This record gives sequence, C-alpha cells and structure tokens, in this order.
Amino acid sequence: MKKVILSMAVVVCSMFAVNAQDAVKAAEANPNAAEISFVTETIDYGTIEHNADGNREFKFKNSGKEPLIITNCQGSCGCTVPTWPKEPIKPGASASIKVHYATDRVGQFEKTITVTSNAKTPSKVIKIKGVVKPDPTPAEAPVKDAVAPTESH
Repeated sequence: MKKVILSMAVVVCSMFAVNAQDAVKAAEANPNAAEISFVTETIDYGTIEHNADGNREFKFKNSGKEPLIITNCQGSCGCTVPTWPKEPIKPGASASIKVHYATDRVGQFEKTITVTSNAKTPSKVIKIKGVVKPDPTPAEAPVKDAVAPTESH
C-alpha cells in the first residue's frame, strides 16, 4: 500500500514540475514576435445564389516586430479552401488570406479556417458564414388535356 501511495505522489509531483516548466516558457516568450491582426475575423457572405462566387479575402497586418510566417491554413472541411502568402510578411506590412467556399452546397453554412504561424498567438481561427439559396423551381408546365385511349374493333 505504501508503494502505491508513494508512486502516486511521484506522478503528481511530476505533473506539477511539467506545468511549472510550461509557465516558464510562456514567460520567456519573444516580446518582439510577429503578430497577426485581422481587419475582421468573420466574413458573412450573407444570402447568396446557388453556384455564386465563393471567393473572399481576410485582410491582415503584421503588427509585430519580426517577420510573420504563415506555415499553414486549414479549412474545417473540403468545401472551404484557403490560400495564404508563402513569403514572410514584414513588420507593418499587410497581406490577405484568400478563401474559396463551394457554393454548390445549398443551405446555411458556418466554417472555420485555422491559421498557423510564428505569431505570438501561433494558432488563430477565422470564420466564414452565410446561406446559399436553392435554385428557383421551374414553373410547372401546363398539363395537356388527357385523351382517353380509343378502343379498336
């Protein structure tokens, strides 16, 4: 029994030591690191037509003191495809992340794009939302008078 209690105490102490190291690393964070500042973090497409233009842009600025490097942008599903600048964005410079939403999907949508970079906040989530209207239903064709089949003798 004593061995079990001693083992549990060692595990608990180890967990505290690991958490303390994480706190030290956070305190040592680079004060000059890049910072990504979006003009808006949500783009509302509003209500759009089926198969309308699904392209939008998230504009941002590097408000930090070092170059901003975006390493990845990942849409929450295959219908949301982001394209981001591959070159470093200098301090004070602006750029944009282009997003294409597949508007062939009818109905309300809300999708996220996770932006991974070397910024002070290394992972940032931006969103798109809106409603894609269905195609208008074609007017029903007039029904012609049905002709009863005739019997042949």
